[in-house]
Amino acid sequence: MAAATTLHIGSALADRYESNPATRESAWVKWTIIGISLSFFVLFLLLPLLTVFYEALRKGWDAYLVALVEPDAQSSIKLTLLAAAIAVPLNLVFGIAAAWAIAKFQFPGKSFLITLIDLPFSVSPVVAGLVYILVFGRNGWIGPWFLEHDMKIVFAVPGIVLATIFVTFPFVARELIPLMEAQGRDEEEAATVLGASGWRTFWYVTLPNVKWGLIYGVILCNARAMGEFGAVSVVSGHIRGETNTMPLHIEIIYSEYKFAAAFAVASLLAILALLTLVIKTFVEWRAAQAAKEVGEG
Repeated sequence: MAAATTLHIGSALADRYESNPATRESAWVKWTIIGISLSFFVLFLLLPLLTVFYEALRKGWDAYLVALVEPDAQSSIKLTLLAAAIAVPLNLVFGIAAAWAIAKFQFPGKSFLITLIDLPFSVSPVVAGLVYILVFGRNGWIGPWFLEHDMKIVFAVPGIVLATIFVTFPFVARELIPLMEAQGRDEEEAATVLGASGWRTFWYVTLPNVKWGLIYGVILCNARAMGEFGAVSVVSGHIRGETNTMPLHIEIIYSEYKFAAAFAVASLLAILALLTLVIKTFVEWRAAQAAKEVGEG
């Protein structure tokens, strides 16, 4: 009887779905939308990506490897990885602290803090670079003090790291804030009532609940850090072998008509982007599996 009732309900829902004009489209509409989507994907995503690898390998593997082991290219690769290695952990700490404060506590200036976190999304990276020049440059507000103490900020590695931190700051916090707000404070309050310290509550309760969102934010932050161009271009000074990251190095050698070398370095960035995409997809899948397991439990 129950099975028959369930079958009847399912049949009724199916008939309702079929009879509702808002939930069905003709075949030509569906295939047109699919065709437009696939065309966009091929023309603006797949074709440029294939072009990068084709141009990079057009002169053979020897020319490709020579372009990557060239001293300026090696310097740009190391600087890109160094900037990301410094900026991402710092933004990880800042992002967790900001998200925890915003999602778990009420305090004056909370809305202003959220606005500050979103600031890098609304400000052009070039403008951000110019601000660092204004503050830390030779004629800037506090730049002369650093020069007097033999510390160089702009046109040096510290300026590149600061610019990278600025443009990548929101990614971790913005992934965690809605997640922590949705989870509420019940579990943390229960742990506190049971005698757990703040650190143990964070380590054993808060962090496990947001680990997949945290990993996702770190992945996006790292991808943005390695591909940043605007702010870094302003503060780097374009000093060969010293302050050129991979995007800046690509721009310089491309403007010198060294197309194969430029595409070779660009292909390395593309490989890093594809690797990031694979990791991102895995994290999304694992997070969905974890949510499904919680729902079934």
